[in-house]
Amino acid sequence: MDFIFLDSGLGGLPYMEYLKESNPESTCIYLADTYNFPYGEKTADEILNAVSNNVSILLKKWNPKAIVLACNTMTVVAIKNLRQKFPDTSFIGTVPAIKVAAEKTKNKRIGLLATQRTVQDSYTQDLIKKYASDCHVVCRGDSHLISFIENKLHHATQKERQEAILPAVEFFNDQKVDSVILGCTHFLHVVEDIKLAFGKKVQVIDSRDGVVRQALKVAFSKKTSYQKSDLEIQDRSFFITGTRKNTTVEFYQDFCSKHGIPFGGVIKE
Repeated sequence: MDFIFLDSGLGGLPYMEYLKESNPESTCIYLADTYNFPYGEKTADEILNAVSNNVSILLKKWNPKAIVLACNTMTVVAIKNLRQKFPDTSFIGTVPAIKVAAEKTKNKRIGLLATQRTVQDSYTQDLIKKYASDCHVVCRGDSHLISFIENKLHHATQKERQEAILPAVEFFNDQKVDSVILGCTHFLHVVEDIKLAFGKKVQVIDSRDGVVRQALKVAFSKKTSYQKSDLEIQDRSFFITGTRKNTTVEFYQDFCSKHGIPFGGVIKE
């Protein structure tokens, strides 16, 4: 197994798909911690416990070259702890592309669209101080848009998609930013809608390219032996940790079927 992608929900799937496009030979699986979704409204301790438990389960089952934390909130809260707790495992984090935005902005006004937890976390604030100290960074934690993408986008009309992103677009337009960072992987599912709504006056920035390049760099420099269980799994298989209120296993099965992704089922210890 080359990579395991770990997220709180459906958000990080575009990262796995982008990696497969960049390197089709890579083998990947995906685990959505659907039982604990959403992470953006949880405390740091709750996130640390959930992520640590999931990583422990994944490492017992498989022997990946790297685990990609395909979630900004998960990364800013937990990656330092994970690297200490699992020193033999390579973790690739996903953080807001603040450095890239600071390099591209013309008017020094940048928007960060993320979860409340990512916006508030000291990790994110340190990134802003380090790479964008000469910029005015406007932050928006948008749990409503994330919930829409996770739970309703699958069957949403184009009008509903546009209505869902409109509050964020209007917010950043009022702030006169010329760059907006997508600081939650869920937003990649509506990135074309967001770009269309902003038009050419605002550049929309995400961290796909940097994350995938780093993941492939780590994988190519590391040798691991495949386990028997690796050979029993379809590449790109999508697993969940369970269901919560208003969700069902059938919802995720339907999602996978629509997008041509093998559904692996509910992961168990």
